[in-house]
Amino acid sequence: MAVPTAAMGPSALGQSGPGSMAPWCSVSSGPSRYVLGMQELFRGHSKTREFLAHSAKVHSVAWSCDGRRLASGSFDKTASVFLLEKDRLVKENNYRGHGDSVDQLCWHPSNPDLFVTASGDKTIRIWDVRTTKCIATVNTKGENINICWSPDGQTIAVGNKDDVVTFIDAKTHRSKAEEQFKFEVNEISWNNDNNMFFLTNGNGCINILSYPELKPVQSINAHPSNCICIKFDPMGKYFATGSADALVSLWDVDELVCVRCFSRLDWPVRTLSFSHDGKMLASASEDHFIDIAEVETGDKLWEVQCESPTFTVAWHPKRPLLAFACDDKDGKYDSSREAGTVKLFGLPNDS
Repeated sequence: MAVPTAAMGPSALGQSGPGSMAPWCSVSSGPSRYVLGMQELFRGHSKTREFLAHSAKVHSVAWSCDGRRLASGSFDKTASVFLLEKDRLVKENNYRGHGDSVDQLCWHPSNPDLFVTASGDKTIRIWDVRTTKCIATVNTKGENINICWSPDGQTIAVGNKDDVVTFIDAKTHRSKAEEQFKFEVNEISWNNDNNMFFLTNGNGCINILSYPELKPVQSINAHPSNCICIKFDPMGKYFATGSADALVSLWDVDELVCVRCFSRLDWPVRTLSFSHDGKMLASASEDHFIDIAEVETGDKLWEVQCESPTFTVAWHPKRPLLAFACDDKDGKYDSSREAGTVKLFGLPNDS
């Protein structure tokens, strides 16, 4: 049975402590010009600011395609949307209606006004920021934990705790197909060309299906343990997977071979995001930092300090700004109360 990544601890992922480095991880010589340039930029833009979004922990953050808005989904059963104004996020709206935790959300790939939320209440909801209303509620068979929107904008795929993935027509809001998998489905994604559908599973594999036929194309043994998350880079050259073995592996999209691996985290990798130019990869776990690597070399470019495990990271679609959310507690008044904040890294130090 699939488990939402926000609920995963090391024991849930079959790992009791720090991960080990794979023998095929390579380390390059001196840093590239790109790394030096970005490190110079982040030296002046290394500020992280937090913004109150929810009354409980934030499971998912995502940027609209134009980068004007950031949405967050929370255990408090709501989604929030912020406007990015210069160097701050300004809360625009809170979206209520779900009867259970909002575990994941994503935006329409080309329409910056629409986003969709997946909830444990056995529904998905499509929202329009112009009217602030829910324009569709689609009933599904199980408790939903992961969701993605196809690159052509026509289909929404949603996965539930029982490892069923439902494909929903984004216009008619009706189910087009439903697949029950015999393995634990963790995260799902189309490739950028919209002709293949990828799933990461509990056996450490990446399963690839043709789309829209949904016929098995290939199964890749990517990791020795639970393969948790997957992301495609905006350039269509690579995809990355994160695993319970604490490794991130980078794959060539065309050849389906692993080109390098990132091993600076010690805990199961829960979340990944490529920068808008495809040159940086952020990865996060229960480690108290987010690793930012140069994609082409695997070199460490920066690390963003956190005080608690990180559930979700998302690079801005146009700028070197990273949104993220952690399992923070509101220590000022009650050390057990969840803070419900979203954070933004990459702001000018003097802002």
